[in-house]
Amino acid sequence: MMKVKINAHTIKQAAFTMVCLFLLGKAEAQDISKKANAFLQTLSQELKEKTLFTLEDEERYNMNYVPMPREGVTFHDFDETQKRAALDLLKACLSKQGYEKTLEIRSLENVLRTIENDDNDKMPDGRPRRDPLNYHFCIFGTPSPTEVWGWRFEGHHISLNFTSDDGKIVSATPTFLGSNPGIVKEGDSRGKQVLKKESMLGFALVNSLTADQLKIAKFSEEAPPEIITANHREAGDIEKEGIAYGKLDQAQKKTFMKLLQVYVGNYIFDFSETLMAKIEKAGIENLHFAWAGSLKEGKAHYYRIHGPMLLIEFDNTQNDANHMHTAVRDLTNDFAEDILKRHYEMEHR
Repeated sequence: MMKVKINAHTIKQAAFTMVCLFLLGKAEAQDISKKANAFLQTLSQELKEKTLFTLEDEERYNMNYVPMPREGVTFHDFDETQKRAALDLLKACLSKQGYEKTLEIRSLENVLRTIENDDNDKMPDGRPRRDPLNYHFCIFGTPSPTEVWGWRFEGHHISLNFTSDDGKIVSATPTFLGSNPGIVKEGDSRGKQVLKKESMLGFALVNSLTADQLKIAKFSEEAPPEIITANHREAGDIEKEGIAYGKLDQAQKKTFMKLLQVYVGNYIFDFSETLMAKIEKAGIENLHFAWAGSLKEGKAHYYRIHGPMLLIEFDNTQNDANHMHTAVRDLTNDFAEDILKRHYEMEHR
């Protein structure tokens, strides 16, 4: 058998090559412009015109999460090739858990259509109001590995707003994910709970609090009827209430961090790392957990995690507390406004 001598230099070279390949692969994974352009190339000119907007268009801020007429192309417009390309773009921006949530939320439209059993409940175009295909894709600006551009995926109970600069996702908020039913109670999907971790960890944390801690954390006996930020362009000046992270014991802190990671972990790994680093820089100890409403499942309740640059909301009040809404807002950079401001200042120097 022939022996091959491998010296230290060869090992170092191989290791260096592997690191380079890893870093190159990571950079490529961040550059979503390739996925966006691949999607656009599948579209006819007519569909491109429905999809494309300027980066400055006010439509970019037209966030909503109810069934309503929207701009942009939908799954109704796509053939199989176009559908795959559209979903590839979505996959490039979300983690596995985040992507699966979008699929499950869309599938709940069929559950709602069965539960409500109302053939007259239609959109202006004549299609059913509950429709898993009625989710819209809009691209703002020109997808580029070097310039600023953005895109949105939106429909009932989903609003995902991404901005890319220099080949990387630099903003993914506002993010809205909802679930109706919160827990499916009948039919083939009985027992499905799309936002289970968001609900269960919230209850686990609030019910682990001592009586004295709960007095600080709970700001109201009644839950607000909706997330406070709703679909507003700006989150607004929301009072910081609740118990500070530093006032929790070690077990409670662990639950708190698990809950935080459920929301941050919906994004693709590179961006979720960046967002978590930003949260940590602003200070985990500056985050507060606030609760309103019942401490029991099946009754109206609400919570939020609130800090210098972060606001996460969870609300479950509608449909006898079986209809969940969640939102993530970067209080310093929703719609990448901070980054765009600096970008435009650089251009006009």
